[in-house]
Amino acid sequence: MLVVAVAARYAEADKREKTQTLDWLCAATGWHRSHARKALLTASRPEPAEPPRGQAKYDTDVVAALRLCWTVLDKPAGKRLAPALPELVPVLRRHNELDIDDATAKLLMEMSAATIDRRLAPHRRPARRATRIRAGSLTRNEVPLVTWSEWDNTRPGFMEITVVGHDGGAPGGGHLHTVSATDIATGWTENRTVRMIDGMTVALDEIARMLPFPILGLDSGNHDTGADDVLQRWCAQRRVTFTHARPARNGSHHVGQKNWSMLHAVADERRYDTTAELVLLNKIWAALSGLSNYFCPQQHSVPAGEHADRRRKEYDTATPYHRTSRHSGVTTEDKTILADIHACTNPAELHRRIEAMTRRLHLMAADKAPPGQLVRDLPYRPRNARTEPAS
Repeated sequence: MLVVAVAARYAEADKREKTQTLDWLCAATGWHRSHARKALLTASRPEPAEPPRGQAKYDTDVVAALRLCWTVLDKPAGKRLAPALPELVPVLRRHNELDIDDATAKLLMEMSAATIDRRLAPHRRPARRATRIRAGSLTRNEVPLVTWSEWDNTRPGFMEITVVGHDGGAPGGGHLHTVSATDIATGWTENRTVRMIDGMTVALDEIARMLPFPILGLDSGNHDTGADDVLQRWCAQRRVTFTHARPARNGSHHVGQKNWSMLHAVADERRYDTTAELVLLNKIWAALSGLSNYFCPQQHSVPAGEHADRRRKEYDTATPYHRTSRHSGVTTEDKTILADIHACTNPAELHRRIEAMTRRLHLMAADKAPPGQLVRDLPYRPRNARTEPAS
């Protein structure tokens, strides 16, 4: 280019030579003298070296802190992790789990979902394929058994429930059962393990005491398991609406998704049939409830408006704790109790306890295996192991 060729000479020339250079450049290009002078001055200045995009802003301290937050919440995707960081980072710093300065904390809390996924990409591994449950409308009134009120998905207390048997693929009875219940409006999930199906009433009573709202309806995804009779009696005594979902392999789709993330990832399809395993499983469910319900964000689809673009789905990303706290159907007293529990809970400590107890549970199941029987000895998989398994 002509400008680059004469720019260095123009910068070092005296007034007479600069005039001659400008005359020559204007004659060769047809430019105005002001434009030619500006072009020569710009070309003579050295361009500042720009750092590679994204390399200088987030150093190793920021990425290390990001990995800790990602691990504590069991490795969610960036779209779920990004909204949780502004709340999670101060909590971890308050409990001395994150030793970072204010500048690093600010960068971490402002990190976008796309940047999070890029930074964590080297630490992910391909996931084991899991059975997916097609989301869709549930025909809750297809077989109504007991109906005391209209079903309302937007009101806390209407829950999907299922019972999972821990037979390890070897049916024959004597194994433990876990009752899993998920509130549709808030995503709040509680699990309880019992020995027999008849013990479901005790599990439901414990779940009802732990919930920050009363149970108003139960939608069962179990069929031909003997659990329906127990559920029907429990609901009739407490005037709770009881309905059936359409038969599905893994139950209703809300609680079915949580079954993988909060139940099967811990139980690992092993056989559990001892009292020690029953006690340990319930300890795991209690710790997992504190971590998942208070700190793990979940995505709920937002209904499209009348004139909204229906080709693009919108999602509300929040924790069950926040959805419960902002709902008008929850009492002020219950919201205050939740806030007190949230303020004194250390999510990193809960995550360590869950990992330790899960490893112990798997060893107990492996020690019972008869000689020659293959028992998978996999490490604890995070609750969303379908998309982001543990490193």
